[in-house]
Amino acid sequence: MTLWQLFWIFFYIGAFTIGGGLVAITLMQQELLGRGLITPERFFNMVAISESTPGPIGVNMATYIGYELFGVWGGIITTLGTVLPSLICILIIAMYFGKFQEKPSVKAAFYGLRAGSTGMIAVAAWQVVRIALLTLDRWSNTGSLADIADWKALVLFAVLCAVNRFRDWHPLVLIAIGAVFGMLFM
Repeated sequence: MTLWQLFWIFFYIGAFTIGGGLVAITLMQQELLGRGLITPERFFNMVAISESTPGPIGVNMATYIGYELFGVWGGIITTLGTVLPSLICILIIAMYFGKFQEKPSVKAAFYGLRAGSTGMIAVAAWQVVRIALLTLDRWSNTGSLADIADWKALVLFAVLCAVNRFRDWHPLVLIAIGAVFGMLFM
């Protein structure tokens, strides 16, 4: 894999990320794991780190993956590859959208894009839940319901969801609690 090939992979990901960073994660997973560039466990560790850092998760992931594979230049190239398609699209849309936004075909296209994006976000969310909370590989070997989930992680998830729902704590506090819990009990 060359730096130029990596740029085009991330340009493709950026071009087809309609719906936000979680859609980008799904595409990154397909492209990078499918090519054997990183392992699934490493990929989902990168997702956790990218979600914990400021900025859009898709760009954070691209930068992190590029840096891990090719150092500073890799981070720059993958970031550029990810954001360049959006920049081009926004410039084109800004020039013409006012003329076409009320046309039925444009409205229908956006309706379909929202539905498709929602589906891709759901796939990305399921992948994160499967890796972070479930132990389906162990469960398929034993068949025991006790082995279907990582119960410590599931309890932490439920507690932090409840805290997030009923308390107005900053997300960084919840992330820090999760990190400390992981270091102490996992």
